[in-house]
Amino acid sequence: MSTLPETSAPMDGTADARAREAQAMSEESGHAPAPRELIGLPYDALEAAVIELDEPKFRAKQLWHWLYHRGATDFAEMSSLSKTFREKLAQHAVVSRPGVSSHHVSTDGTQKWLLRFADGNEAEMVFIPEEDRGTLCVSSQVGCTLTCSFCHTGTQRLVRNLSAGEVLGQIMLARDTLGEWPSPKEGRRLTNIVMMGMGEPLYNYDNVATALKIATDSHGLAFSRRRITLSTSGVVPMMQRCGEEIGVNLAVSLHATDDETRNELVPLNKKYPLKDLLEACRTYPGVHNARRITFEYVMIDGVNDSLEEAERLAELLRDIPAKINLIPFNPWPGTKYECSSWEAIEAFSDRLAELGYSAPVRTPRGRDINAACGQLKSDSQKKRRSQILKEQREQAAAPAST
Repeated sequence: MSTLPETSAPMDGTADARAREAQAMSEESGHAPAPRELIGLPYDALEAAVIELDEPKFRAKQLWHWLYHRGATDFAEMSSLSKTFREKLAQHAVVSRPGVSSHHVSTDGTQKWLLRFADGNEAEMVFIPEEDRGTLCVSSQVGCTLTCSFCHTGTQRLVRNLSAGEVLGQIMLARDTLGEWPSPKEGRRLTNIVMMGMGEPLYNYDNVATALKIATDSHGLAFSRRRITLSTSGVVPMMQRCGEEIGVNLAVSLHATDDETRNELVPLNKKYPLKDLLEACRTYPGVHNARRITFEYVMIDGVNDSLEEAERLAELLRDIPAKINLIPFNPWPGTKYECSSWEAIEAFSDRLAELGYSAPVRTPRGRDINAACGQLKSDSQKKRRSQILKEQREQAAAPAST
């Protein structure tokens, strides 16, 4: 059993932080502490929780197996645990998944879920089936702290970070839907995970790192690190740490070859310009010709799709092991941009190939259900602090009225 490290407290008022506040208010009001969510706890924290229930710590290994190998959500199903322990768990803990506000299936087989979390906030998740793989696009935040002008999610301001359990719960909910419990060693439909949903993962690093360490633990969800890709818009100070501590593949939302254009498309570039971003890519731990960084490049008509841009892109990346994903711009209501013509996209791809780069064009998936790249958006809005506290008090007081 590998031991997963504790992480620092979640940032920006995550669900875990709010749960602790609600529990404190519950205790002050004389009510029993709220049940503890087990999904997303690092192994050593789960072990500590088991000891707190006066059970031997080896029970944590059994519980971990039921949670992440068998996908159990009902303690009564955990037959290898003693009846007494199961009763304690039922009283003091919960195992939950995000709720589903809606679930749509595209004509091309792509699935999109609008997920609803315990506090009522929502985020989206997408599953993309292909012949040789199945990729789950996972969100890290409700809304987004960035304001990328070509991205629909960027029009929704950040509401909050997702907790480690809420990030991990998306993967587990997808497995529920696909019928992949116990965890199969072969024949999985869900083979790959991309942190490319709503939000900037490196601005929710602690929670994302905890979730992905459980996802890649051989006794956890057992995904290979090579099957997981984290996409960033360029949070330069966190990139080195991501490579050292999580060790997953890196994708960078590039989209432009000069600072002026990238400042418009990806405003984070004003803080971390291309020179700094590309240096962080050069030194990303583990990058080499067999394990390249993926650079995402959305094709926008008249903005970044000329052959001169292709040549500048090749020059920028000449000393970085790189693959370039060309993404046809996916329209959304109110956008000022249009997708490049297919002729321009093909010419751009061909020119990069001539210059020695793999530059496949990503086939748009799920456009008819607004599940394509850049189209994700929920209706969650940032709440005032007073409203959050009011809801927590009401939740803490709820047992008294039942």
